[in-house]
Amino acid sequence: MKLTPPKKATFWVSVVLNVLGLLGAVGVVAALSAYAFWFAFVGFVVLVAGLAFKGF
Repeated sequence: MKLTPPKKATFWVSVVLNVLGLLGAVGVVAALSAYAFWFAFVGFVVLVAGLAFKGF
């Protein structure tokens, strides 16, 4: 499997999701604490999809 660099938008969406997950896990944004794991998980899935599929 050949990996390709993700588009800038895909990269930044994954960064935002992971930062939201981190802020929720640390407790900075209490409303996100229940979903912190899922924000981080989806952020990494988006990043992996951007690496695995060309043009994503």
